[in-house]
Amino acid sequence: MQLLGALRAPRRTSALQAVKSIIATIAAWLLAGWLIASGPPPVFAAIAALLVVQPSLNQSYLKGIERSAGVIAGVIVAALVGLAIPDPAWALPIAVAAALLLAWALRMTPGTSNQAGISALLVIALGTTTPMYAVDRVIETMLGAAVGFVVNLAIVPPVAVAPAREAVARLGEELARSLERLADALGARCSRAELEELMVTARLLRPMRDAAEAALDAATDSLALNPRGRAHRESLAAQRELIGTLTSITRQTIGMTRAFYDHYDDEIAQEPAVGGIVDQLRRAAHDVRLRTRRSAAPVSTETQTLPALTEPLSLAQPTGPHWVLIGSLLEDLRRVHEELTA
Repeated sequence: MQLLGALRAPRRTSALQAVKSIIATIAAWLLAGWLIASGPPPVFAAIAALLVVQPSLNQSYLKGIERSAGVIAGVIVAALVGLAIPDPAWALPIAVAAALLLAWALRMTPGTSNQAGISALLVIALGTTTPMYAVDRVIETMLGAAVGFVVNLAIVPPVAVAPAREAVARLGEELARSLERLADALGARCSRAELEELMVTARLLRPMRDAAEAALDAATDSLALNPRGRAHRESLAAQRELIGTLTSITRQTIGMTRAFYDHYDDEIAQEPAVGGIVDQLRRAAHDVRLRTRRSAAPVSTETQTLPALTEPLSLAQPTGPHWVLIGSLLEDLRRVHEELTA
């Protein structure tokens, strides 16, 4: 199972991405073969185009630079080694080792370093190591990288704003449910198993928040250098603002749940202040949903629902040993109120 997990992605990439890779590879092969008629088949161009077609234009641009730099380094090293050592049996391992050491000395990225080694290997294995041959392979690689970038740009440049919006919406909905679950637990007696479940589900908000943040980063990356990016930047900025609010409320919600878990006893539901706190938790859940929906699809002022948290909660001093829990909940609710009314 671990082997399958290493080989398979959590979700299938889009068919369009595969189609673009196929088109870019074939186009680079044909174009390079036509422009550089002499020499071996245009393997470098095809590989460059295949690697450059990435989920975002920004990644394509960076991958093109990485690929080209690695090829240039590997080809130059292989050409020099081939001129000095005519025997391919010795030239090949020495060229690969020299290319990798050069990449290490120049502090190149792992991808660039590997490409330098692969390029040195292919130059020795596929053809003669003349200066003109090396120049042709560099041109071939840059041509393939350019074809890959153009294909990625021309065929529906990918925009990852919708998945980011969905991830933030899922976080907002689960955060609202966590507040409601805490309100339900405060107003009733809970078993130890129910308390454990309440705590575990609250803690699951953290990975959901991290996933939403990662989705927003991917969306930001997808808009860089993208001609379609201007239409989505305002929406993405709203999601960024929302994730900041939800992050703060997530911390407060986990803190309130932890305080309830640590200080729970069967008499807490009888505390006079609990009824007001339960009401405010439900109002907070309502407003979290409202804020999330407004950010996803703003509505007119005539039809929008008004926030429920219209004023901070003010209660009398609790009695008995419950003052620690009540005070902690009140302080966290105050912070939630500030976030929702900011």
